[in-house]
Amino acid sequence: MRNDPTHSWQGIVWTFLVLGIPVAVAALLLAATGPVLSRVVTDALIKLTMVVGLYIFIGNSGIFSFGHAAFIVVGSYASAWMTIPPTFKKVILPGLPAFMQSIHLDPFTGGLVGVLLAVVLAFVIGLALMRLAGIAASIASFAFFSVIVVIYNNWTGWTKGTASLVGLPVYAGPKLALAAALIAMLLALLFQYSRYGLLLRATREDAVAARAAGVEVERMRLIAFVVSAAVVAAGGVLQGHFNGALTTTANVHLNLTFLILAMLVVGGMRSLAGAVIGVAILAFVAELLRQLERGWQIGDVTITAPSGLGQVGLGIVMLVVLISRPQGLTKGREIPMPGWLSRRERQGDANLIESTQNAR
Repeated sequence: MRNDPTHSWQGIVWTFLVLGIPVAVAALLLAATGPVLSRVVTDALIKLTMVVGLYIFIGNSGIFSFGHAAFIVVGSYASAWMTIPPTFKKVILPGLPAFMQSIHLDPFTGGLVGVLLAVVLAFVIGLALMRLAGIAASIASFAFFSVIVVIYNNWTGWTKGTASLVGLPVYAGPKLALAAALIAMLLALLFQYSRYGLLLRATREDAVAARAAGVEVERMRLIAFVVSAAVVAAGGVLQGHFNGALTTTANVHLNLTFLILAMLVVGGMRSLAGAVIGVAILAFVAELLRQLERGWQIGDVTITAPSGLGQVGLGIVMLVVLISRPQGLTKGREIPMPGWLSRRERQGDANLIESTQNAR
């Protein structure tokens, strides 16, 4: 099947520009104000990369995954093994094979190794997981995450177990995080407007009908699962080289899983616009509540919120949005194009559907 180029490229360019430009401008302006906001912006952009990665699979397939944090763990630790200086690795990671202890790759190559390892794992585990659907697939993905955490917790010679692994080169700043987020958004759009994205969304709406029409449901899901894992793992690599340390503690990754899923759900999990808006809103709310927990000085009075307010506040925001807008703030829709462009887009949809039917 051949995609209609007008349909694909108009939608990709419009959505990328209308989302990417505000993200880039806001990130660069805020990061320039000082080191504190620079760290906040970098963290938010890394979260955006992860959320966009989740959207590639969850938004297009309709299957909730609670296991993508496993790819964060796998990707970030693999990058650490490749980039920590050899003299330091021999001391803190005595269990690493001799050839791995002597490796010292540059940050880009080391991160690429981490992403590729996550892709291989996603392909292998996806062969089994993508045969499931609904709540069964969600539970199985969480079981997969639990297995990875247990393995890394007990693989002390390679990961230091539940202790923090330190010594990672710290190179992830706002510009690199912004570049990664924009690339993730572009990749998500390319998949969304591709033949595979169209067929996968058909399985999301009615898997039985899609199967009857000749769509290979498991194959479409597996492709999205692998692409999604690559993007999420890239976010994990950046997070490790932003903090300079890693941990396999389950609570840390469970909290991260809850946060990035909440960002996707609040914005609207069926659109890239929802992913971006959800990250922007919850990142702002989370930082505001974090500042309240530390203490907010107003004149001579210091207002201090009780510890844990951040998690409670995020839960309340998510609950309010789900009650008032079950499909998220964007209702699962992208930002519409101007009238003259949208007419051509609808014509592109018709041409694409017709070409799909002819191909079958």
